[in-house]
Amino acid sequence: MFRKIVKAVVGDPVERAIAKYRAAVEQINALEPDMQALSDAELRAKTDEFRQRLADGETLDDLLIEAFAVVREASVRTIGLRHYDVQLIGGMVLHQGKIAEMRTGEGKTLVATLPLYLNALRGSAHLVTPNDYLSKVGLQQMGPIYHLLGISAAVIQNAPPGSGTGSFMYDPTFNSDDDRYQNLRPISRREAYQADITYGTNNEFGFDYLRDNMVWSVDQIVQGELVYAIVDEVDNILIDEARTPLIISGPSDPPSEYYRIFTDIVRRLKPSSEESVENEEPDGDYVIDIQDRVAYLTEQGVEKVERALGIDRLYDPENAEMIPYLDNCLRAHALYKRDREYIVENGQVVIVDEFTGRLMHGRRFSEGLHQAIEAKEGVEIRRENMTMATITFQNFFRMYKKLAGMTGTAATEAEEFEKIYGLEVVVIPTNLPVIRADHPDFIFMTERAKWNAVVEEIRQRHAKGQSVLVGTVSVEASEHLSKLLKRAGIPHEVLNAKNHFREASIIAQAGRPGAVTIATNMAGRGVDILLGGNPEGLAREALRKKGLEVTEVSPEEWQAALQEAEVQCQADRQKVLELGGLYVLGTERHEARRIDNQLRGRAGRQGDPGESRFFISLEDDLVRRFGGDRIKRVMSWANFPEDEPIEHNVISKSIEQAQIRVEGHNFDIRKRVLEYDDVVNKQREIIYAQRRRWLETEDLTPIVLGIIDDLIVDTLDEFIPEGVDWDEVDFEALHRHLYTIFPVPNDITPEVMAELDEDELEERLINAAHEAYERKRQELEAHQEGLMKR
Repeated sequence: MFRKIVKAVVGDPVERAIAKYRAAVEQINALEPDMQALSDAELRAKTDEFRQRLADGETLDDLLIEAFAVVREASVRTIGLRHYDVQLIGGMVLHQGKIAEMRTGEGKTLVATLPLYLNALRGSAHLVTPNDYLSKVGLQQMGPIYHLLGISAAVIQNAPPGSGTGSFMYDPTFNSDDDRYQNLRPISRREAYQADITYGTNNEFGFDYLRDNMVWSVDQIVQGELVYAIVDEVDNILIDEARTPLIISGPSDPPSEYYRIFTDIVRRLKPSSEESVENEEPDGDYVIDIQDRVAYLTEQGVEKVERALGIDRLYDPENAEMIPYLDNCLRAHALYKRDREYIVENGQVVIVDEFTGRLMHGRRFSEGLHQAIEAKEGVEIRRENMTMATITFQNFFRMYKKLAGMTGTAATEAEEFEKIYGLEVVVIPTNLPVIRADHPDFIFMTERAKWNAVVEEIRQRHAKGQSVLVGTVSVEASEHLSKLLKRAGIPHEVLNAKNHFREASIIAQAGRPGAVTIATNMAGRGVDILLGGNPEGLAREALRKKGLEVTEVSPEEWQAALQEAEVQCQADRQKVLELGGLYVLGTERHEARRIDNQLRGRAGRQGDPGESRFFISLEDDLVRRFGGDRIKRVMSWANFPEDEPIEHNVISKSIEQAQIRVEGHNFDIRKRVLEYDDVVNKQREIIYAQRRRWLETEDLTPIVLGIIDDLIVDTLDEFIPEGVDWDEVDFEALHRHLYTIFPVPNDITPEVMAELDEDELEERLINAAHEAYERKRQELEAHQEGLMKR
């Protein structure tokens, strides 16, 4: 009610925020007939004209109206999409270095082309995505626009060195044998960064920065200046990923045998019941604190470990070396579950990203936890890693001169974006009203009752032909539901970290009539589920049924297959619309409200109808962490039926409050990570800047001589403090120390040094050191010419 009154008095805050952009939109629209009258060559020539005007003193802001009009016309001609007015506003917000919150299906990928083109006129522009798939597909979809306008565009991918799948330039004339890489010509990493626009993941941009600061030659540097970046799914990259720093590491000591020893011991320990812990009388060997995600031994557990090890006191100082191994093995056993936090793939433990549901190849849990999990799973225990270079995402992205972001869910984290990154969140209105029906949560007493209700709900929706997307929070949960649906005879697809390679084909057909798709958070970001299905995906499927790939048929055959698929998809779309659109069913609440909102946002895109509902049990992790057991006991006492859902505002509100508390806790963790890295960051900037200067200097001799001079002066200051009596100086000790720096000539003895004054001594020593350096340089260059030059 209060919000309605405020809105009536001061107006819609979203509309007020974007009102200032409306005039610019009208100016862009007014230029549309002029742009339509230009030939392709004349449209392309606009790019050179804009660059010349910038060189003559105009600014990017001066060019915005015309540049956006040019991009819109190029988009219509190449990919058949015309930017809506709200998309033009989104582009302006991104150009200004702000975050544009745009609902799912509003075309963020297309919006980004506007500011990317404009900013690429002056320097490089980067589009940052959460995964390689979105980077590659984004360039393939938008590449024709850039190509028409004479703008080079490339993508960087995570790939083994020398594989030929690490960097590509968009080239419409290039045909690949692999259909996934159509129009992507392999290039070097450096060439990819030299393109006007570069697509890539946050990890690849960040790791390239670290690698560039570890190279031995300036020729090995690939990444240019960090000028402008748009971060897609900005909340995922700058918020969710911010707790995990980027680390380049090398192998350290061999793994300790303690991992195996403590894994065997921990397996024999039993957890305390939750009721006994609440009564402060734990009845097991260890306690699991699910709220803070920690596990610790009880007195009984300590005694068991001591007996197993044959020692008297576990926590005596002489046993201190063991404790970290015991703690990690206990955490691995009690808190980290297979197919939830990680999977085992080809004999290796691979982390599953809790926010995206994707596999994090190459990432390892730190401080021995990964080794403890490897011991638990019985796979090879790999060496612990030694950090060689590291940076947080916060500090990496703050190095860009201008940073912008876009996502469907940023408003809940607006305060953090402002405080950490100085980024303002602007909510962009939808092109068409959102008519999705978000139903109240169904809350069940037990997980068993919840899963039974989920299966029944899916059965009913599938029977009437509605497409259903089921969101799960883990691989384990998705596979459990899949078993239940198989038992019920309901056909379905499963999309999780284990079969991520089928993501495109599964998502492409998730909107077909009667389709049931179970997905982890992978389906929550960067993917559009088209009602009726995706014609291109359907056409590929039809060809594969005939034993053909797209690369094996003629353009005419492909067009015929595509047209047939489009007719089918259009008819199917009508069916799904009549049945209420896509139905999104969430099986558990996530820690962050944004992740839940992203799942809901899969339905009701671009004015389509849709529905969403969450099925929750009082045994779900998030609910248990914040009092679910107490609510359950009250409901049991009241004889509430186990299999009947509750729709109760109080419980739903308390779950939302739990999410807010967890979000606040995670914000505090990210702030602490950043505060620590800020200290390291100052040192990193100084060292990396000095290292870069050395790499770019042709002759290193003056730099080395300068370091020698500083070292000698510092040594004299140490041994001859200001105001000291010359007779009290220990010249013998000074002489011995100088010998550790350079071979002191025989004519500079302690006695000779005592006869000189301080200035004479400094000059004599510096000259002697320079002569020693020159002798060594000549000696080395006799073996390798130009050793001290770049």
